[in-house]
Amino acid sequence: MLQIKTDVVIVGAGLAGIYTALNIDSHKRVDIVVKESLIVTNSNLAQGGIAGELDFIQENIDAHIEDTLKAGSYLNNKEAVKILVTEASENINKLMKFQVAFDRDESGDILLTKEGGHSTRRILHSGGDATGKDIMEALKNECYTRENIHIHEDMMALDLLYQENTCFGVCCLAKGTEVIEFIAQSTILATGGIGNIYGSTTNSAIATSDGIGMAYRANIELENLEFIQFHPTAFHNEYSKSRFKFLISEALRGEGAYLINSEGERFMKKYTPLLELAPRDKVSQAIYREMYDTWTDHVYLDTKHLGEEFLKNRFPTIYKHLKEENIIMGKDLIPVSPVQHFNVGGIKVNLDGLTSMKNLYANGECASNGVHGANRLASNSLLECVVFGNRIANKINEKISKNINYDSNITEYHSYKYNYKPIKKKLGLTMDEYVGIVRTKEGLLFAKKIIVKMEKNLLKYPNNSKAYYEALNMVQTALIIINSASLRKESIGCHYRLN
Repeated sequence: MLQIKTDVVIVGAGLAGIYTALNIDSHKRVDIVVKESLIVTNSNLAQGGIAGELDFIQENIDAHIEDTLKAGSYLNNKEAVKILVTEASENINKLMKFQVAFDRDESGDILLTKEGGHSTRRILHSGGDATGKDIMEALKNECYTRENIHIHEDMMALDLLYQENTCFGVCCLAKGTEVIEFIAQSTILATGGIGNIYGSTTNSAIATSDGIGMAYRANIELENLEFIQFHPTAFHNEYSKSRFKFLISEALRGEGAYLINSEGERFMKKYTPLLELAPRDKVSQAIYREMYDTWTDHVYLDTKHLGEEFLKNRFPTIYKHLKEENIIMGKDLIPVSPVQHFNVGGIKVNLDGLTSMKNLYANGECASNGVHGANRLASNSLLECVVFGNRIANKINEKISKNINYDSNITEYHSYKYNYKPIKKKLGLTMDEYVGIVRTKEGLLFAKKIIVKMEKNLLKYPNNSKAYYEALNMVQTALIIINSASLRKESIGCHYRLN
């Protein structure tokens, strides 16, 4: 077993992890543990953009705060929302200093778009609909210039190292079977989403709830795991067997696309005066109801009135993907349906990203600072990563570097080449069926009974492998979601119960 001593270890290299690393003082050693490659993240898939007011105009600041609270059904932490909005400009300007090139008009002014739940145009984008990809490419390049940042690709974080509620780092698995311990003064979990718990998701294949699983096993406080956001408009390909579903950005509706059902009727007016630009929970639930009423498994986005040329330039990524599927934006209807997209709750943190365990921080989708309430406002997720990543970095920068000694007590289990695919497949089908957009008491209990058996079998036969720990993290997080959903009996935000 190898030990690496460092000032800071970060698990995850999406925007939440990499931006935090770039804001930590250069005299501190930072090690980033990356499960696959530096660019394979959910952040890289983000199409819509990053929300934020660049000029401090109180009226605009107040409007962004109110839109965020309204989308979250006012269950948000109001102080966290205020921080998110007021510190947006500072951090978006830092992104530009890191060579992120947001789209501009012919005069050089930044182009802004609008998405569901936003009362005005305040969303910056890059490459039309390649915002996440462009941001991550710029930050990756910046990372490579920093001598204090050490990147460890193809390394799976297994469990936290801790004693008496103090974190000392993280235990990882490299090259398949080699156990490596990072002993650190500060540890940051930035592991992203939970999407692969479900049978259909817009998340990348690495989103297996690793941070939440690790936190759960270390008895760290979690919250609001019942709030799972379903994106209303993922591309519906009835022939695809892939878990991953291609996202059709909400910005498309922000530019004027509208939803119609299988009978050709525009239906959102039946559900909300905000129509297609209502918050995601409202749109997803409306589509679910419409599919139920029309006996089908999808609806359509109509873009014919927007024109092919405009759409091709504004949404090049989406245009190219749909063309490969023999669908031309601006001419053909686009089949869409809601799928799992974002984990609203997670590891409970304070306003500086600190968890209930000393020296352990969390940021991004695996964390819960209360900023999203019961449902995330579109394009606030990338903003959350940078605003709270900067705050975590500032706290760590205040610490005086010191050597940490830790005596390992990790048990090294044997490693077997099981892939756990049957468990993952059954888990996804169960979660889709019983813990989706609409939930019932009976369905939640039935799902729990199935998944408890999965957990018992996994714990009975531990395996020192990446596939095992992914399966364990997914199954344990699924049980937390089910338990949280069972306890919250009222429908609110993206948690909707029939009984």
